[in-house]
Amino acid sequence: MTGRFARVLSPATVLLTAVACQTGPAQAALMREPSSQAPAPARHDVVTWGAGADRTGEGTADRGYRLVVHTSAAGSGLRVRLSNAFGDRPLTLDSVYAGLQSQGAALKPGSNKRLTFDGARTVTVPAGAAVWSDPLPGSLPAGSNLVVSLHSPDAAGPATGHWMAMQTSYVDQGDHTAEESAANWTQTTGSWWYLDAVSVRPSDPATGAVVALGDSITDGWASTTDQNRRWPDYLARRLQKADAEVKGVANEGISGNKVLANGAGQAALNRLDRDVLSQPGVRTVFLFEGVNDIKAHTGVTAADLIAGYRRIAERAHAAGKCVVGATVGPFKGWSEWDPAAEAVRQEVNRFIRSSGEFDAVTDFDRILRSPFDPERMLPFLDGGDHLHPDDKGMQAMADAVELDTLDCAGP
Repeated sequence: MTGRFARVLSPATVLLTAVACQTGPAQAALMREPSSQAPAPARHDVVTWGAGADRTGEGTADRGYRLVVHTSAAGSGLRVRLSNAFGDRPLTLDSVYAGLQSQGAALKPGSNKRLTFDGARTVTVPAGAAVWSDPLPGSLPAGSNLVVSLHSPDAAGPATGHWMAMQTSYVDQGDHTAEESAANWTQTTGSWWYLDAVSVRPSDPATGAVVALGDSITDGWASTTDQNRRWPDYLARRLQKADAEVKGVANEGISGNKVLANGAGQAALNRLDRDVLSQPGVRTVFLFEGVNDIKAHTGVTAADLIAGYRRIAERAHAAGKCVVGATVGPFKGWSEWDPAAEAVRQEVNRFIRSSGEFDAVTDFDRILRSPFDPERMLPFLDGGDHLHPDDKGMQAMADAVELDTLDCAGP
């Protein structure tokens, strides 16, 4: 691929407040113990899972969360990022563990290990901030169902998390984070709470990641819950099988999100630094947003949306990242569709395809549209509401991404 930047390997970046990258007390590995006590090499962390942060309900004191996430890149030294970005007071977490899912809330025996923060078992996250854990010794395979269990003795006020996880996680009252049994985890939640990123250190220092910045289509609406069939999940599986340096995939889609206006999550322009550019090891930003700005009929013009795309691309390029732009898919049949909205979509897509503002373009519109009515989604790929693709549509989108466009190589 011909890009405008030489390859950049980004160091881990922390939001506002963060803990030092120090290994805590010796403990059993997540999967297997390191064979040597030699000093660790310089870190090159890569995000292996991520979810866009937003206000998610209210915090509850003495509540535990057992959160199931599906990773992408393999590596050692697992770290988690805990976020209080939307909190109005400090958040204390007095017990945080990471293990591997067996079934439901049950963990694989021997996999559940305590995480520390600058060597301490307890961490207090200031309002508006996020912290990274210390790295956990041992290795994590690609495509793992990782389970992060956390407990807060005093949570209250606005809670930070991700509302539409398309994944079943678990809650309880009291601290049962150390338990591998599911016995005390009898309640479920469809959201992720306080956790917004997981990183690993790949064995190959050239390994990088792509972050998908999007709305409900990227977030996975209309895909099958608990099956990891969002289009970024299919993309991650393709990358694991390919001879590619990009292995990490972070899904930063938020249902209802817009490029220009806050609402369902902060606007893409406003959350770009926190949700995307701060992620460790990011090579490429994959921008696929705009349909919510268009269909809302708030007066947003194609020129407005194009200006927003340009600002995102400029900021990502300034940070040394590639930017892949994706065309806005068809949505005729959705209640907010009309010819005026369609005209804006067509003009926006012409810009994405031909402007040269992006390092590469993925034409999701071409993949999803019906040849008989190009303003409408192909029925075979339609999740039923004429806006969100089903599992087959999600896979078709992932298959349309040219993998070499995700690696920002210079001429």
